[in-house]
Amino acid sequence: MSSQTSTSSGRNPKAPGPSEPGIPGAPDGPAPRRGVRGHPWLTLVTVAIGITMVALDGTIVAIANPAIQKDLGASLADVQWITNGYLLALAVALITAGKLGDRFGHRQTFLVGVVGFAGASGAIGLGGSVSLVVTFRVLQGLFGALLMPAALGLLRASFPAQKLNAAIGVWGAVIGASTAAGPIVGGLLVEKVNWESVFFINIPVGLAALLLGLVILRDHRAEKAPRSFDVPGIVLLSGAMFCLVWALIKAPSWGWADSATLAFLGGSLVAFLVFGLWESRAKEPLVPLSMFRSVPLTAGTVLMVLMAFGFMGGLFFVTFYLQNVHGMSPVDSGIRLLPLTAMMIVSSPVAGLLISKVGPRGPLVAAMIVTAVAMFGLSTLDADSDAVVTSVWFALLGLGLAPVMVGATDVIVGNAPLEHSGVAGGLQQAAMQVGGSLGTAVLGVVMATRVDSALPDKWAEAKLPPLPPGQEDKLKSAAEVGVAPPAPPGTPAQLADAMKEVVHDSFISGMGLAFMCAGAVAVFASGVAFFTKRGQSASGPSVHV
Repeated sequence: MSSQTSTSSGRNPKAPGPSEPGIPGAPDGPAPRRGVRGHPWLTLVTVAIGITMVALDGTIVAIANPAIQKDLGASLADVQWITNGYLLALAVALITAGKLGDRFGHRQTFLVGVVGFAGASGAIGLGGSVSLVVTFRVLQGLFGALLMPAALGLLRASFPAQKLNAAIGVWGAVIGASTAAGPIVGGLLVEKVNWESVFFINIPVGLAALLLGLVILRDHRAEKAPRSFDVPGIVLLSGAMFCLVWALIKAPSWGWADSATLAFLGGSLVAFLVFGLWESRAKEPLVPLSMFRSVPLTAGTVLMVLMAFGFMGGLFFVTFYLQNVHGMSPVDSGIRLLPLTAMMIVSSPVAGLLISKVGPRGPLVAAMIVTAVAMFGLSTLDADSDAVVTSVWFALLGLGLAPVMVGATDVIVGNAPLEHSGVAGGLQQAAMQVGGSLGTAVLGVVMATRVDSALPDKWAEAKLPPLPPGQEDKLKSAAEVGVAPPAPPGTPAQLADAMKEVVHDSFISGMGLAFMCAGAVAVFASGVAFFTKRGQSASGPSVHV
């Protein structure tokens, strides 16, 4: 793959015209113009501001959902669609959006994504109905899909290979900081202002990214950039991703053995197979299958899926543990998670510099082992675990995750040809979305199965009175998220406490098993990390860097 990427990194036998900037990395072209336009580190600042909107929305909206539900009179299904509509649009469109950047330029795609995302955010705040909120959340997802791969494509084209890891390290720190700020900022805005302000906050951020982008970002075009679109490939891949993500979203409520779940999973498999056959014959495929001849790129993609599987799936239960078992508010639970996110913010740039010096393989293997240790440690939490204990495991988890986020991203984007950097960026983001959805769904099943089996036994061991008919299933559903239903009126305090303890113990038993599974996945991922290596293709200009 290195030979392929070296020939596609921007060598152009024709000298660019006056209106065409030199191709990045092309030694035979004119030297890039000095100044702010195209400056690699200023480019990084610009794309980081744009990415802040998308990363912040990943956690801030969840805090606003209860207020939206109350203010607009939404049902539970409506509130789920506020999240699922965004998630589906983002996952389905990511790779196609990356291809748009490769075709029309990542600068243009990034700016359109910024304007569209900020505009959709403002429209959500002005919308007076659930249907409008859901509609504009879908638009948010589509514009976010344009923005994310374009950001990585701009970094790939602006930085040379030996500096790309450091840039992605800062990029990862921005994502970590924005993700960490989401619950805290969201909680304060909902409490002190209103739920609409959670969306309005994206407008000034988007405006700053737009103004900086117009001044600083430079359009990079590779010589072999695609000139046409693989429409059948877009339709097949979009259908396959939709069926897969929709099945993963709905499986917890439908059941894994339900005919609808199996139909969507089967449809996804068929669509992926047909997509692969079509891509092998298409003149200009949406996703060139030759990219996957690169073992490091393939390993990086698998590693990203596995990392997101454990990270997103595990954290899904941590929020229930902190809020429902420990009784914390959303803001307080966000503060309790700060050791995790703070460690990711600090260690992401450090990981980028380390990987730049020694390559990704060693740090990625070590990082996944550290992640596994943290997951196994989190499996030992109980109802009495204090802030010191949880902070140690959260910090260790952040220390392990940061190098994986940075290194796997660089392996995927850095090992792709420059003309396919947008597709590679979309692939990286799609791998995270699929891995996170898969982890939440699969670990959710593990959790529910353990809770459903443990609750009756623990109830009997505590010598609690038998539950009335039909109440056991309701209690199990509540226990799966750590909620202890109120005891019936007149129940002695000692008996009510015993019921609450049984529910919490059952939840913690399920959470512990889920973290054990996530730890096992992390151990497997450390083996996958052995197959990674740094991309060999030179990237951007040496000027400014």
